[in-house]
Amino acid sequence: MGICFTVGYIGYCHSGTIDPSVPDAQYIEYGKAFKCIYKICGSYNDKGLFCASCVIIDKQWALTSAHVVQNSNLCVIHQGDEAYIVDKIIVHEDFKSDSFGYNDIALCHVSKNITLDYYPPLYDKDDELNKLCSISGYGITGTFVTGAKISDNIKRAGSNKIDYIEKDLLMCSPSKSRKTSLEFLIASGDSGGGLFIDQKLAGINSCVIASDKKPNSTYGDESGHIRISKYIKWINNNILLNK
Repeated sequence: MGICFTVGYIGYCHSGTIDPSVPDAQYIEYGKAFKCIYKICGSYNDKGLFCASCVIIDKQWALTSAHVVQNSNLCVIHQGDEAYIVDKIIVHEDFKSDSFGYNDIALCHVSKNITLDYYPPLYDKDDELNKLCSISGYGITGTFVTGAKISDNIKRAGSNKIDYIEKDLLMCSPSKSRKTSLEFLIASGDSGGGLFIDQKLAGINSCVIASDKKPNSTYGDESGHIRISKYIKWINNNILLNK
């Protein structure tokens, strides 16, 4: 099923919803494995505040959603006691706030090194369809029955598969029968977090699509993730130009 503006509703995902039959503790424990997922918070020019997710891909660079950081005047990447002020933001030149999901990607630079044991390589193949993936982020949680409703600022991670590809979006949905072991869907607060295939960063969490006009990440909703394989040149070129 494709994105349909006439019968559906698309909402940006500012930790995700989970399988009601699986203990939440398992998602929290799995989230600890994704050390490259950090929170990103700040303020906008209109004095509004935001808090979402990002993926550390290099000691001085992170990827997030364009809609999270566009028009921000202060931006901080943090986790626990660590905090890094973003000194440069590169929003994709073709991103438009009213074009939900498309070109929704941005690079964030910090001057102070973020030291990790492992920075995820970027997925550079175009074979994502039907692949098993892992998804991680911070934000609101709940189950596929209740929808996203609890905000506890805890990082979670789970699994899904790529159902189909809509332009430059990798699409996932919660399944009742052919589900993965830790079935997971992004929700508000997960924007800018990561979708991983074979331990490589394959997508940036972007939006939730709901035919019932309630994008609360329940059964029947779908999530869209910016397809890294289509933006890998843009990422690498901008990092090179801004060294």
